[in-house]
Amino acid sequence: MDTQKIVTPSAESLVSAAQAASKKGLPPVEKWNPPFCGDIDMEIKRDGTWFYLGTPIGRPAMVKLFSTIIRKDGEDYFLVTPVEKVGIRVEDAPFVAVDFNPVEGGLEFVTNVDDKVVAGSDHPIRVSRDPETGEPSPYILVRRNLEALIDRKSFYRLVDVGEIKGEMFGVTSGGMFHPLIPASELE
Repeated sequence: MDTQKIVTPSAESLVSAAQAASKKGLPPVEKWNPPFCGDIDMEIKRDGTWFYLGTPIGRPAMVKLFSTIIRKDGEDYFLVTPVEKVGIRVEDAPFVAVDFNPVEGGLEFVTNVDDKVVAGSDHPIRVSRDPETGEPSPYILVRRNLEALIDRKSFYRLVDVGEIKGEMFGVTSGGMFHPLIPASELE
């Protein structure tokens, strides 16, 4: 007879588990392998707004807490605790880089959930292009395989501090050049 408790995913159970797991920094979600409990009606929009049951989550502390237990497996996103794994929808990237500042060694980006990373080999900047419009979408790797979309104002600021190297225009940070756009597009 199987006496294992069936877990029904809910925001409340995720909050409790995330609070317990994040007392010592970021939880090691990449090491956890709980059973998949289904999808939960949670979505992260392109602008970084988190929704639960179709309503924006208005408490920044709750969003920040959920952001500590997000994991990307393949192309899918999950909130993971030691006992449950639930699927969520992410419109673009789970985080938004809302600002950056020059620091010793490079450019430090700040996300909408207060993560701070210096662009470099561990946190590269990449730019994808919309195949129809050609519009660039810049990203920075924040942690594990999770990226932040660099917001428009920060991207324009990057262009202000960028330089041309060879055929590309980009920024140098963390000891490496991060290409943003072809230099020919600046003309």
